[in-house]
Amino acid sequence: MVVTRSLMGAGPQPSCMLALSFLALVLWSAPGARALDNGLSLTPTMGWLHWERFLCNVDCEAEPDSCVSEQLFMQMADLMVSDGWKDAGYQYLCIDDCWMAHTRDVKGNLQADPQRFPGGIRRLANYVHSKGLKLGIYADVGRKTCEGYPGSVGHYDADAKTFADWEVDLLKFDGCYCDSLKHLADGYKQMSLALNRTGRSIVYSCEWPLYMLPFHQPNYTEIRQYCNHWRNFGDISDSWQSVKNILDWSALHQDTIVDVAGPGGWNDPDMLVIGNFGLSWDQQVTQMALWAIMAAPLLMSNDLRHISPQAKALLQDKDVIAINQDPLGKQGYRLRKQGDIEVWERPLASLSWAVAIRNLKEIGGPSPYTMSLASLGRAVACNPACVITQLLPVKEELGFFEWISVLKTRINPTGTVLLQIKKPTLS
Repeated sequence: MVVTRSLMGAGPQPSCMLALSFLALVLWSAPGARALDNGLSLTPTMGWLHWERFLCNVDCEAEPDSCVSEQLFMQMADLMVSDGWKDAGYQYLCIDDCWMAHTRDVKGNLQADPQRFPGGIRRLANYVHSKGLKLGIYADVGRKTCEGYPGSVGHYDADAKTFADWEVDLLKFDGCYCDSLKHLADGYKQMSLALNRTGRSIVYSCEWPLYMLPFHQPNYTEIRQYCNHWRNFGDISDSWQSVKNILDWSALHQDTIVDVAGPGGWNDPDMLVIGNFGLSWDQQVTQMALWAIMAAPLLMSNDLRHISPQAKALLQDKDVIAINQDPLGKQGYRLRKQGDIEVWERPLASLSWAVAIRNLKEIGGPSPYTMSLASLGRAVACNPACVITQLLPVKEELGFFEWISVLKTRINPTGTVLLQIKKPTLS
């Protein structure tokens, strides 16, 4: 990071600057759409989800270490505690599709596959809870799950009660095999109400807008009233193209999705694939930085038994996680795109801001970029002065700046520089 401070012309007087800063805080603190009233997900959910890494692998005879089974989740629970994930904030251990038996039991209730989950979900929940973690589970609003296991249509209350009886803490509710948009919307609403009626605190993760978007513009204000977070885009894969597609969609639709997010309800761009095979180091930095800017749920999908120290340090970076979990609860957005450079920003508590500078190039060396600090944070991020810290790709204290300063940096191809801008501490 190269820093340049230079005069850009006379600016407003300090009293005016402070007034603008206060006004910005008031505006950004104003409440958004009404959230689901279950008291959960006041900051974005953090945890681990099996899907992208382990998919629907049910062949425990051929692949006992990577099939969707009780053993896999118990091992991940152990590692989430012993390897610092729980202490970093990753709290939810989440089962995705393919945990069920192919049929309901004689009473019509969902049941786990008896070979792969011999103790049932309740025993697994007890084990996870004994580690100080929470357990997430998966079901589907339609006739079948996406992989063909029993769906919840016609069983919303019964399935919600089952999950509560098992002491599940999060439900990911998919949208496959639903025969109409009305049934899709009604099903998501009914399950939300059913979960609340159980009296158990269960985070509700929806895919409602994802399945509605090809046919109809979602009503995000309504969705937020029923869901704690919601997917808008297709499943992420372990590839840079997939991450780029999600970021491009999020920027293109930010005028629709950003303002509805906040404590209790979040846009979900899908899992973190950091620590797998498909992303370079700079691309992993970009995903972590932008998921923090977007106030996204941080649900890793990787193998915690085999993760590099570098990827682990990135995923457990306390400064980046603090941005993601910022209590102001405002989602960030793309401020501008200039050639091959994007600038994203997010308002934080205490008049602070996070800024991500992303290099879209996939060829050549690092790209230089110069920006006026007066252009950031609705012109008040560094007004009248600020202290800037680079958090990614490596942490570096950049020092004290004035509103009339400019800042120069260099960003690797496909990489991102993440900055935190704070008000100076008064001595």
